[in-house]
This record gives sequence, C-alpha cells and structure tokens, in this order.
Amino acid sequence: MSVRVRFAPSPTGYLHVGGLRTALYNFLFAKKNNGTFILRIEDTDQSRKVEGATENLIATLQWAGIEFDEGPGKDGHHGPYIQSQRLTLYTEYAEQLVAGGKAYYCFCTSERLEEVRKQQSAQGIDPKYDGHCRAIPIDEAKKRVNDGESYVVRMRVPDQGEVKFSDMIRGEVTIQNKSLDDQVLMKSDGFPTYHLAVVVDDHLMEISHVVRGEEWLPSTPKHVLLYQYFGWELPKFAHLPLLLNPDKSKLSKRQGDVAVEDYRAKGYLKEALVNFVAFLGWNPGDEREIFSLDDLINEFSFERVGKSGAVFNIEKLNWMNQQHIKVRTNEDLLPLVKPLVQEKGWTVSDEYLLHVIGLMKERVVVMNDFISACSYFYEDPSAYDETARAKNWKPESSGHVSILCEKLETLTSFDAPSIESALRSVSEELKIGAGKLIHPLRLALSGVSNGPSLFHMAEVLGKETVARRIKLALERLQ
Repeated sequence: MSVRVRFAPSPTGYLHVGGLRTALYNFLFAKKNNGTFILRIEDTDQSRKVEGATENLIATLQWAGIEFDEGPGKDGHHGPYIQSQRLTLYTEYAEQLVAGGKAYYCFCTSERLEEVRKQQSAQGIDPKYDGHCRAIPIDEAKKRVNDGESYVVRMRVPDQGEVKFSDMIRGEVTIQNKSLDDQVLMKSDGFPTYHLAVVVDDHLMEISHVVRGEEWLPSTPKHVLLYQYFGWELPKFAHLPLLLNPDKSKLSKRQGDVAVEDYRAKGYLKEALVNFVAFLGWNPGDEREIFSLDDLINEFSFERVGKSGAVFNIEKLNWMNQQHIKVRTNEDLLPLVKPLVQEKGWTVSDEYLLHVIGLMKERVVVMNDFISACSYFYEDPSAYDETARAKNWKPESSGHVSILCEKLETLTSFDAPSIESALRSVSEELKIGAGKLIHPLRLALSGVSNGPSLFHMAEVLGKETVARRIKLALERLQ
C-alpha cells in the first residue's frame, strides 16, 4: 500500500505549533516511506474562516521546509483540496446514507435541543441527542424536506454493540455504541460537519494513514462507523499526544505564544523550531537531540511516539536554537542577520557584520539577539548601565582611561593582541590591576558590563570608534 497522508487545517488564523507538529509528522512519515503528503483546507465552518489564513498557512509550512506534494495550487488528481469547493460531494454521500437507513433527517429546533440538554444535565446524564426524529418514516421526512422545513442529516448510531479500531500509537481502542451521539453530518446551511467531510475526503483522496491530534480520538468511532456504512476500507490511525504547558494544562495562548509566526518573529531558526517540535512526543531512542530535517526523515517512526502529553518547554527550545546557531557558519548567518540590521536603519559592510556574527554567535539565543544584545556594534551607547557604572567607574577611572586612550591612539596595528598588550602596559605603568582598566573600557565602549571578548570587540569597532567612545564616556561619566 502506497503511503498517502494529509494535513488538514481549518483556515481560522495562524498556524499553531500543534498544527506544525501534525504537519511535520505527516511529512516525515511520507518522505521516509516515499509517499505523498497532501494539504487539504477544511473550511466548512464558514463562521470561523479568517481572510488570508490559507495563504498564511501555506507560507508558514514552506518557511519551515514542509513542502506538500498535493494541495491548493498543486493538483494531484484528487482535488479540489478546499472543502468548500466540494459541497456537492458531501450532499450526495449524505443522501446515500439516508437512502440506506444509515442516516436520517432531523427537524429539531435549536430551542428543543437546548431544552433536552438542560434536562439531561439536571439528571446527571451526559448530553446527547435523544433520537426524537429517528422514527419518522422516510416518506414523511422527505415531504417535510420538500415543503421547505429546516433540517439536518444525522447518522444513525446502532443502539447496541461496540466499535473497535487500531491506533498506531495507542493500540486497540474499543468504544461502546451506546456512548456515541447521533452525530450531525449535514448542517441546515447545506455544509457538512467535520465528521462527514473528513471521511468522504480521506476516502476519495486515498489517504492511507490518518495522523492527527489526540482531541480527535473520541470522534474516531463515529468515523469508523461511517467507513463501515459506506463499505470503505479503513485507513490506519495515529492520534498524537496533547501538547502541554509546563503546569500540564493544555497548551494555549493564555500561557504564552502558540503561533509559529510568533517564534519566527522572535528570531528562532526554522531548523531549531522543527527540531524542537519533532521532539514533542517523539524521540530517537538515544541521547541525540540536534537533528536536521533530513535526519528526522531518516529516523522518524510512530513506534517512538509516546501516548502521554508532551510539555512545551521554552528553555529547551532556547537551548536547541543556540545549538543550531552555533553550528551555522558566519556566512550562513549573514543573510539572516543583515535584514535585522537594515530594519534598524544601520549601515555596515558585510565584512564588518561577519566579524560581529563571529563574536556573538556563541552568546545569542535567538537571531534578534544579534541586534538587541549588542546594539553597541552599530551605534554609540546612548546610556551607561547604572550598576556597572557604580561598580566599575571610580573617581580615578577617568584619568586611567584617558591615559589608555592616548596609548591606543598611537597603535599602528589595531588588532586584539596589540590592544590587550597596550592595556596591560598602561596597567603596569599605573601600578594597577588590569581589571581597573578592562571594566571601565568595556563600559565606555558598549555601555554595559558584559559581552564578547573586550579586545576583539575593540578590534571590530576600530581605532577611530574606540577613541571617540572613550572621549564621549569621559565627558558623560566624569
């Protein structure tokens, strides 16, 4: 059996990291098995549709390196790949179920359904449809439909028996039919519900494996019944574990960012985010943690996906992002850092920026740190850290630093060893520890008390800038 998998998001906003994981696992499984990865847009709930969301979903997947083989704009002879363009199909299959006695027309008003739910809740019963319209003869029901009465189509769930199916992550699953609701399949507006549309589309698109979040597990027995009603072969199922906040609550916007766009905007590398998301439920079975997309394709299997919820640990993501930055060459990072510098209106040469990247690469967590953590590489400090000033700029510091400045201005070779040698020479002349010059000099050049190697920083800034900033600090910090 050829592997055909799909990612089927609703166009309701930005791509959630949970959606990215679902897309990624489908993609990895397809690529490992020389299969086909399909993108299908499930937009049957028109009230929740957000303009531009489909385009954003596609752009975000492409940014992450997750390219689909079939989908909007990539015909694979199973389209259309947008559900709102497939409405006649769902109507035909719903009518087929009604004709076979596997579904029925329901005329209950929303007011009646609400009243039934209230009564059931008051009695301590799990709310579900009470079957009020199940026994209406088909001829009578069709007459009411033809007379223009508002209706939905509900599936007829057997009163007895059970539904069994196998899940690649959870093993055998058994659900009693009596616990299932007579699910609405077609709404009164002529649009299908998720349950009918997903089964029809997965069958017609020849989906071999349905890989989706754990939240769809309770709905799967209804889908299995629909496959049986139509006489279709079941796909294999895999329901992925929930994503959790550190407090073990379900990952949500209330506790932090959940959109892939948020992490992209903050300067996380796509390779790091994909690596991190892959580990939210899966592991390679050994101590390795840093993987490229190709590595993940080679290693991925559902046998190593766990059942228990996966905690979204931002510290782990930060660490992974640092590792991915460190292994990139300065030249690889240049096209990523350069636009960030240009956005600020700063103008520096590529050669200069490569030096900055080389000094900061081991110190940054996200790409934006190449700006926010070292603005002093691009402009003179506008202020000086008060704690560092109190600790490191003593009354005598101005005189010491002034002498050092004169020494530095005489250097013919302004490189790190020469700068360090000059500073240590001045400290010996003044009979003070080198630290009494190092800390004030760093404050004068950067405005802060920490950063990369001071002598290499001074070399990158250049003699003219170093002298100017020292003199500026002498004026301001006297």
